[in-house]
Formats: sequence, structure tokens, C-alpha cells
Amino acid sequence: MTLVDAARDLVAELSGAVFTAPVSHVYQPLDYAWPMHEAYLRRYGQGSKRVVFLGMNPGPFGMAQTGIPFGEIAAVRDWLRLDAAIGAPARVHPKRPVLGLACPRSEPSGKRLWGLFAERFPDADAFFADHFVANYCPLVFMEDSGRNHTPDQLPASERALVEAACDRHLQRLIAALSPQWLVGVGVFAAKRAANALATTAPAVRIATIPHPSPANPAANRGWGPLATAALVAQGVWGAKRERME
Repeated sequence: MTLVDAARDLVAELSGAVFTAPVSHVYQPLDYAWPMHEAYLRRYGQGSKRVVFLGMNPGPFGMAQTGIPFGEIAAVRDWLRLDAAIGAPARVHPKRPVLGLACPRSEPSGKRLWGLFAERFPDADAFFADHFVANYCPLVFMEDSGRNHTPDQLPASERALVEAACDRHLQRLIAALSPQWLVGVGVFAAKRAANALATTAPAVRIATIPHPSPANPAANRGWGPLATAALVAQGVWGAKRERME
């Protein structure tokens, strides 16, 4: 199964899901931003990878805008060099419009993550020759105030439905890419990966780096060096930069 097929199946599995208060709006970037996401998968998701980085779910000014995991506008446009049609969710929160690459706001987590990769690999193709970046859950959950609502905050029954679909998708992604390492960007992603892959891909080693969100106090004290040190300490990256011009 290709990553494109797996992503389409994930969209179908989650299409009928119903979420209750305090969630008032749910965005599915794999639907309204499908051309951009498909372009990402086809360009950078081919062949096997040594390392897969896994995030939790889209941010309102990252993947929600671009369809790309951690999809900070400048990184998608200038480093990933991707551009494709982006529509809009069926129900748009007035405080969270989807403007695609025209969105004027930057996603701090995406800026930090892709910025670290671009520093180590100035050319995106060099990075993706050995790495891939995905999100565990493709849905954006928002409360009536516009506040972000993370998947782990869902009621148990709703969370179980989402996790069942996302676990299956992650298993398919790992089967397609055959990585040696899965790096959870934050503890949530690492735990979900360990649970989903325990029986289907036990040989995949699970590592963790701090989440780059400004909500993580440690991330605001030099996230790049902190994440690099964690990757080197766990054996994912070597101490020497793998710069490829």
C-alpha cells in the first residue's frame, strides 16, 4: 500500500466521526488540502526511510493551512518547494480561517522543526532521502472560543475511534517506509507509536524529542540544540552534521 492510498483510507475512516462539546469545529486538512498533501507524499514519501518523525496533530497555522505536517508557510513554500490548491473546511471557525500559503501567521512549532532540518540539510531532497515527517492524527479540533483541543483531551469513546483509525494508518505508513527509527515529536506521539507498532513493527526503535511548541517551556530555551542533543544521545543522528549541499 502506498502512502497516498493509506492517507485516502484514513480520510474515509474518519469522515463520519462525530465529536461533542467542548469541540465545536473539526478541520480535516487531508480533505480540503488534499492536492498539497498528495504532492508532499508523492514527492517526499517514496522509498524506504531510516527515520520517521511523528507529530500529534495539525496546528491551526501549520498543517491546517497547508496540508503538510508541521506545515509552516515559509518552510513549505521555500524549503519544501510545494504549491498546490487548498480549499476550505466545510465549517470554518471565524477566528481560524484557512488562507493556505497566503496565511500571514507563522506556526512556531513548524518553524522550529523544519528550521532544524533545513540547517542540517540545506536541500530538502537530502533530508528526505533518509527521513520523513508525519502526524499521528490528521484532524484539528477547536473549541467555540477558537482554542486548540488536542486528541488526548477527547472523551474516551471519541478518542478510541480516532486512535483505532490513526493506529491503522501509522502501521501502514511504517510498513511502506520500513524505518529503523520512529521519533515522537513530544511524548504523546512516542507513546501512541509504541502502542500501535508493538506487534506489527516491533523492530522499529522509538525515540523522543521535546515538542517544539511555545507551550513547552523547555522549547523556548533553544529548542534546536535541545532536540539535536536528544537525537544524538539516542543514536538517531550522529554528532557530526550530515550537511549535503
